[in-house]
Amino acid sequence: MKIDILSLFPQMYNGFLSESIIKRAQEKNIVEINIHNIRDYSSDPHKKVDDYPIGGGSGMVLMPQPIFDAVEALKTSDSCVILLTPQGKTYNQHIAYDLANKKHLILICGHYEGFDERIRTLADVEISIGDYVLTGGEIPSMIITDSVVRLLDGVIDRESHINDSFNNNLLDYPVYTKPNNFRGMEVPEVLLSGNHKKIDEFRKEQAINKTKERRPDLLEKS
Repeated sequence: MKIDILSLFPQMYNGFLSESIIKRAQEKNIVEINIHNIRDYSSDPHKKVDDYPIGGGSGMVLMPQPIFDAVEALKTSDSCVILLTPQGKTYNQHIAYDLANKKHLILICGHYEGFDERIRTLADVEISIGDYVLTGGEIPSMIITDSVVRLLDGVIDRESHINDSFNNNLLDYPVYTKPNNFRGMEVPEVLLSGNHKKIDEFRKEQAINKTKERRPDLLEKS
């Protein structure tokens, strides 16, 4: 998979790309991630990328020319162009799985007061990571990249993400490690039994109970 991210602040990605699972996935050539400075595509002599909104209003708005030129320079027949905006579809694990099947993602990070409405015509999908507003799309782009890359074959053990929260509209079951007794809190006896059928049944029951308690809305979708 190839992921191209368009941002005004490429330095924000330094730590994100050089640590943990994302770093290993790149080293294994499972994914190629490129950060592009939107200013590099500006036709303005001073690399200007924003301007005042026509008709008045507060803040600055991203201009269409740099974004259009950037996307057109990167896009291929395999590309899925994603616009990160609070007005988009709320991101979830099902969307992550869908994006993990794509060959090429282009993520457009908004900033300032917003972006010229005509930029929307470039997007195959608009995504929001929640009902709140951030300074820009950089953090959302990292969230989407991380959640997608970990689903790619060879990045982590497949069973790890199959049992993740939100698969089958259930939260993940509780897990434990040593010691068996920590400050009077004991590991459930069934997990020590060695009976894998009973362990699977216990974990499924616990996942349902936890979802019922914390996210009953997910059970309604099941």
